[in-house]
Amino acid sequence: MNAFKRIGIGLALAVTAASGAWAETSELTVVFPNPSAINNYPLHVAIGEGYFEEEGLKINVEIVNGSASVLQLLASGQAHIGQPGPAPLLNARARGEDVVFIYNHFAKSVFGLVVPDESPVKTPADLKGVTIGVGTADGAEVGFARSILTDNNLKEGEDYEFLAIGDGGTAVAAFVNKEVGAYSAAVSDAAIISARGIPLREITPEPYLEYFGNGYAVTRAFLDDNKETITKFGRALVKATRFGLDPANRETVLKHVAASNPQESEDPAFAENLLTVVQDRSQPVKKSDPLGYQPPEAWQKWQESLVASGDLEKPFDNLEEAYTNEFVEAWNAD
Repeated sequence: MNAFKRIGIGLALAVTAASGAWAETSELTVVFPNPSAINNYPLHVAIGEGYFEEEGLKINVEIVNGSASVLQLLASGQAHIGQPGPAPLLNARARGEDVVFIYNHFAKSVFGLVVPDESPVKTPADLKGVTIGVGTADGAEVGFARSILTDNNLKEGEDYEFLAIGDGGTAVAAFVNKEVGAYSAAVSDAAIISARGIPLREITPEPYLEYFGNGYAVTRAFLDDNKETITKFGRALVKATRFGLDPANRETVLKHVAASNPQESEDPAFAENLLTVVQDRSQPVKKSDPLGYQPPEAWQKWQESLVASGDLEKPFDNLEEAYTNEFVEAWNAD
């Protein structure tokens, strides 16, 4: 936290939160669930390159611990825009909080099933007889991998087994000692392992990439009163994303994220690897989809998964109220 450079200070906003009234604003407090600048490189590029300033916006960045805290600040009127995960947002809506996803930042899953680059494994079906590393025995990455392997007719305890080997750097030894032949990991963990000299290759089937990760969200009240501001905000993000995807600008992108969180970029190899996987994860699964777009079928998958796991009591009667694509065309206009 201390290493993260705050852009602006405070959460005191010129709004009347209690009444739900929001005046169109040009100064935005944007709150994130963790301090990684690389995970949110488009925002930091948009700040560093002056894209928000060109749109007449001032951005104040605040960091909290997790999506639940992000949603609390949005619901209480202490932040304008936040970046929660889809599952916490749906749970919040089930509690009656009218929060809406407006921009699909991590358009692909933040988890992945990976193998060493030199491995003969090409698909999940090839993992029969393989021990698969996970961070913890009960982490979300376990269920993610188990679902993939079940769909490939592999049964835990017979065809494969999980081994808890820790996150990131602590998992390196398990690969070096050949204790595991694959790893179910968050993108940041895979970046750490690759930076430690073990290049990894992803074998996650495309349907599982559709379980998108965190994205930008606002309350319904803010959305209704600030459509022009949201258009400007997303337009700057799309412009920054395109800038960042140009290989000629890579060094500049790394400088912008390092300026926001110097500690995260102390290891250049890690920063490089994490930026690579984040850039991949922030592009749509379907290349024809525009940046920020939210596929309705992906939201349906999330809902079905949460109902099946018991995290949601029942499906929503109006799932489409949890998200909107109304700004996507304007954001992506040339």
